[in-house]
Amino acid sequence: MAEPLVKTAMSIADIQDVPSPEAFRQAMANLGAGVAIITSDGPAGLAGCTVSAVTSVSDQPPTLLVCLNRTSRNNRVMRENGSLCVNLLGHRNQPLAARFADGSLTVERRFEEGSWNYPADGSPALDNALASLQCAVTDMSEVGSHTVFFLTVHSIGFGEPGEGLAYFQRRFHGLPLANAS
Repeated sequence: MAEPLVKTAMSIADIQDVPSPEAFRQAMANLGAGVAIITSDGPAGLAGCTVSAVTSVSDQPPTLLVCLNRTSRNNRVMRENGSLCVNLLGHRNQPLAARFADGSLTVERRFEEGSWNYPADGSPALDNALASLQCAVTDMSEVGSHTVFFLTVHSIGFGEPGEGLAYFQRRFHGLPLANAS
């Protein structure tokens, strides 16, 4: 008799050799990801950081998820403000991505570079991002060291088209535009 195609899920107790955090991070360095600067402004203050953990969840309603380390100051501020702007970066934004990833810079110093739009009902949007999505935090889930923020998109702004920006093997890489032929 043939083996069934559907197998039961393994539990954590079934795994004999749990990989170390270092091995897991090394493996995940081989998964390229788009780069975004997540911003927030509101009663808890201003926040902004570079992330590569942004995923589309649904287009009805438009929903994203973003993962942020729970120990990050940005996590607390974004949680309390309840709104975020997901600024999808192009290759031209690589220096700004590095700046917003620099933990030694204060949030005020991070925003000294770039051209930012501060909408009255939203969070800072980068003028030359490929796209900026204003979002409301609609749900959160604590998973290990991170908070998964579920965001409902309420408005989108588009910048000039250009090459994309990806993070792969712990380095930024430009993603060329496809030839229109």
